Amino acid sequence: MTKKLQPKLRFRGFTDAWEQRKFSSIFGFLKTNSYSRASLQPCSTGIVDIHYGDILVNYDCCFSIDTHTLPTLKDPSLADVYRNDLLMDGDIVIADTAEDQTAGKCVELFDVGNRKVLAGLHTIAVRGRIKFGTGYLGYYLSSPAYRKQLLPQMQGTKVISISKTALTNTVIASPCLAEQTAIGALLRKLDVLIAAEKRKLNLLRTKKSGLMQEIFSQKVRFKGYQKEWKRYRMKDISYIERGASPRPISKYTTTDKSGLNWVKIGDAPSLGNVITSTSERIKPKGLPKTRSVHPGDLILSNSMSFGRPYIMGIDGCIHDGWLLIRTNRSKVNPSFLCQALGSQFMISQYRRLAAGSAVNNLNKSIVGNAVIMIPSLKEQNAIEKLLSCYDKLIAAENQKVNILVDQKKALLERMLA
Repeated sequence: MTKKLQPKLRFRGFTDAWEQRKFSSIFGFLKTNSYSRASLQPCSTGIVDIHYGDILVNYDCCFSIDTHTLPTLKDPSLADVYRNDLLMDGDIVIADTAEDQTAGKCVELFDVGNRKVLAGLHTIAVRGRIKFGTGYLGYYLSSPAYRKQLLPQMQGTKVISISKTALTNTVIASPCLAEQTAIGALLRKLDVLIAAEKRKLNLLRTKKSGLMQEIFSQKVRFKGYQKEWKRYRMKDISYIERGASPRPISKYTTTDKSGLNWVKIGDAPSLGNVITSTSERIKPKGLPKTRSVHPGDLILSNSMSFGRPYIMGIDGCIHDGWLLIRTNRSKVNPSFLCQALGSQFMISQYRRLAAGSAVNNLNKSIVGNAVIMIPSLKEQNAIEKLLSCYDKLIAAENQKVNILVDQKKALLERMLA
């Protein structure tokens, strides 16, 4: 007996088996163009050109044209040249090239309205020969089940690509039109929620950034604090040393619990500024060849994430991609200093002092000669408390986004498998 094709999770009332059809029997290919970014400009009118880079980075798999200011062709006369190649609601535009396995990412267009829309550089555009529920194809073609079909068809090493021929060899599974529409509507609602929470997250980040600019330029002061901030060079208020690495590092790494925490850039939190764990350890015999750090010490990335400060929440060791900054805690609150070192005022100094170097890296001299303004310890504590509140709000909002994104991933896996 043939097993009925159906996903793990379905809406109540739908029990019919899903159908499978070849990509080539469902879609017809549309013309695309090859205009580069130099030929485009952001505009709320004009001919929208869907660029592969925007599909990969900026656009959701169901993309509303009407609600965005989009890249458009600078030359308005091209409207007549491409009048027969305009896209419409339900058309699919696929990025055929990427630097990784995101090649093949697609968008389904809707709310096109009166806008003139073209498929641009490194894209493949298709139009369905049969009617599908709004949003269904955008989500199905982005699902793990369909992506699994694409991966073996991808070609290239440094640049990954997917061809029209490869697409025609894939299979599209679909339920009845009503179930397609229900799936598309649910996932679009989830995308709307995700977008709303991301806007809140970005707003919090913008508010904190603006507040830091006001505070560290002393345009805004806490009530009751009038005492002038003191001007120092970093080397006058802190001990600064570069990290070091025992070599070859492969001979010193260990999984033993007695090993020393080996702090790498990847151990830095994506949100917040306290390092609380490491993914690797090194053998204690490597200690004389590295730099030890302790809770309350600051470390500053000097290359990859240029000038980003963190506070150590654990004991550990740092390699030469970090600078250790240790201060007198009776005069400088480490958490305040960490916020100050990440301010635009300090980042601008790093860049100016590092200008002219063969590689735009920080070193002990550059950081040591940077000027920093320090208020009283009591005001430092007040500033750090306020900015930490923003950090907590940002972390909580980011968690909301992650939960919604995980829910969407789970639905894509279970409803479209």
